[in-house]
Amino acid sequence: MTEPHHLLIIEDDEVTRAKLSGHLEVAGYRVSEAVDGTEMERILSRDPVDLILLDINLPGEDGLDLTRKLRNRSNVGIILVTSRTDEVDRIVGLEIGADDYVTKPFNPRELLARVKSVIRRVYQSDRPFDQVRRFAGWRFNMLSRQLESAKGERVPLTRAEFELLSAFIKRSGMVLSRDRLLDQLTHRTGEPCDRTIDALVRRLRKKLEVDPKVPEIIITAHGEGYVFAVEVSTN
Repeated sequence: MTEPHHLLIIEDDEVTRAKLSGHLEVAGYRVSEAVDGTEMERILSRDPVDLILLDINLPGEDGLDLTRKLRNRSNVGIILVTSRTDEVDRIVGLEIGADDYVTKPFNPRELLARVKSVIRRVYQSDRPFDQVRRFAGWRFNMLSRQLESAKGERVPLTRAEFELLSAFIKRSGMVLSRDRLLDQLTHRTGEPCDRTIDALVRRLRKKLEVDPKVPEIIITAHGEGYVFAVEVSTN
């Protein structure tokens, strides 16, 4: 029998935490709970986690700070669960590395669907392209979602970053509109907008470019979209 995925809920409100845990356990997941970043670190140090459901409004370090910290060291799935409805918070959350965003009060069936979707996207192995791609000194394994620098240093990618970089690499040299790039993303929440792509491009530039302010890999085609402007080779 396959071992259930391990989910970690980080939520300081006891009632909300109990509801989330109950829904997920009934669905067959193994669930751990934490009230803040300190407890989160204690759990992660002893028990690997497949997906984290993270409240934004937390005592001490808030959910956005914890998302930044997690994403700097791991590709673990992250879903922000919050009462904030401001679109800016959603965009910021995705920009710093969250895979999805759910607002309270949440529909249990929708939440479970999002959890399954993120786990499937992060951990599925049957990706359509399994060759290694090389560009501008970078090595990108499109099967394992691993990006390595010329020095062999691994650079973590969120699910959205992986999908966007894959889209660019498969269409190197082509001008891709924001709408077309949005179609390549499966992590979208709410109504997608141009700013979603712009935020993701900024994130990729910070990871790929020597000088993100003067990009040479992902170039802006003013009024049209973006171009992956370097040569891509296989293996």
